[in-house]
Amino acid sequence: MNIYAIRAIYNFEMARTLRTVMQSIASPILSTSLYFIVFGAAIGSRMGEIDGISYGAFIIPGLVMLSLLSESISNASFGIFFPKFSGTIYEVLSAPISPTEIVIGYVGAAASKSIIIGLLILATARLFVDYDVAHPFWMIGFLVLTAVTFSLFGFIIGLWADDFQKLQVIPLMVIMPLTFLGGAFYSINMLPQPWQTIALFNPVVYLISGFRWSFYGIADVNVAISLGMICAFMLLCLTLIGWIFKTGHRLKS
Repeated sequence: MNIYAIRAIYNFEMARTLRTVMQSIASPILSTSLYFIVFGAAIGSRMGEIDGISYGAFIIPGLVMLSLLSESISNASFGIFFPKFSGTIYEVLSAPISPTEIVIGYVGAAASKSIIIGLLILATARLFVDYDVAHPFWMIGFLVLTAVTFSLFGFIIGLWADDFQKLQVIPLMVIMPLTFLGGAFYSINMLPQPWQTIALFNPVVYLISGFRWSFYGIADVNVAISLGMICAFMLLCLTLIGWIFKTGHRLKS
């Protein structure tokens, strides 16, 4: 394992974040804070409890997951797309670095940035809403697993995209709607049939449900199923990335 190569890629990507603090960190925290103000403090104070939890506290896991998914995909996709766009990807591919080390460097940096943002959002939420974390270990576990998995997914998008517009297609047209319909602002148990059953086909439901369980001990679906869904999607992403590096599809063209 070439630790120096991994560290070089990781440090370069993290340094890019420090150069763009306003866009990389301040912007998602500010936008999420607006959700807390509007839905948590303003609207939430006029709504009843959900499963014995105030509405402002109930939506915290969903809002964190909303930011985590979008930031993980954005950071990872741009991180690998820019070397493709500028042509420096060939220098990386010709260097004595294995595909595994390349993925660890880029995905590790993207996941680290997303985790930092997620933790900062949780800290910011304290300014607006009181909440408890019933299972801190599992909360961190879900946070890390989700960040890594969707950073891998973003890495695939960055390899697939051949222009800047395509980088935004899947996050805006697929991930964002699935997150809003995945129980970020409500429990899917509140939906009438058949919509409650249909919602179970939304993979984001399992992410938000498992993450919310780590806070309050309640979940729309079984926690083991939520964990299994994350691991299955991670395995799928790893398999696809392995195939891309093996065939060179969208990588060397």
